[in-house]
Amino acid sequence: MATRLVSQIHKDILVLTLEGDDGYPRLERGVLDAIEREMERLADDAALAGCVITGSERAFAAGAEISELVALGREEGFAFARRGQRVMNAVADSPKRVVAAIRGYCFGGGLDLALACSGRVATDDSVFAHPGGTLGIITGWGGTQRLPRLIGKARAMEMFVIGRRMLAREARAIGLVSKIVSAERILEVSAALARRQTEH
Repeated sequence: MATRLVSQIHKDILVLTLEGDDGYPRLERGVLDAIEREMERLADDAALAGCVITGSERAFAAGAEISELVALGREEGFAFARRGQRVMNAVADSPKRVVAAIRGYCFGGGLDLALACSGRVATDDSVFAHPGGTLGIITGWGGTQRLPRLIGKARAMEMFVIGRRMLAREARAIGLVSKIVSAERILEVSAALARRQTEH
């Protein structure tokens, strides 16, 4: 299923929306490249105060495209991991705040992307997981470093090794997300958070 990155500007905020044909956006190679280009645009455009990355009603992002992964050889797989790391670092190192506005599933590489953001706002029906361990793989996009720093090693290991799912309320309680809001307000609240440069 194809995923597109739709870029829009709302006042002074760059809004990047991941759109998947089936409602479950995936971080395909072309999408990663598009995110990296938008991070360059964000840094270079003085009129932009910050950025919000969001997905569909069903999912922020469902991770990497598995059909792409299984087709990769050893060297290609290593290069793909490095590409993903570069994109996540571009998000994390942005001079302006990048906020993840999360609805529904936030899994695998999608969670890595959310972790790379300056802040995370979620709806009550959001679910967080790193299911790669159940498939015999583990993320190569920086989540193994960022998640333990945010929620502690023990909780992170549960998510990585057994693929434990975490609901929004627990994620809020342990600091994985900073706010839980209604779907109607999520972009508004996320944009306001993205403007708060002093907290980056």
